[in-house]
Amino acid sequence: MPTYQYACNACNHEFEALQSFSDASLTECPQCKGEIRKVYSAVGVVFKGTGFYRTDSATKATASEPAKTTPAAAPTPAVAAD
Repeated sequence: MPTYQYACNACNHEFEALQSFSDASLTECPQCKGEIRKVYSAVGVVFKGTGFYRTDSATKATASEPAKTTPAAAPTPAVAAD
């Protein structure tokens, strides 16, 4: 069951409530009986397993294959000032 965070608009009391997805949102503060609102915050996401990183699908060089390298760019000749 998800945990929802609420805050009272009148007394600033903050609390959490375990509610099912099908339950209606709470509307009354348990302390002062004032109007409450849901508090939304960022959710931490953790990706586990393969397929989430740029290097996971890259072709890997084996011991028998030399690693591919890109040639260095040739230096640009300096232009003489007149």
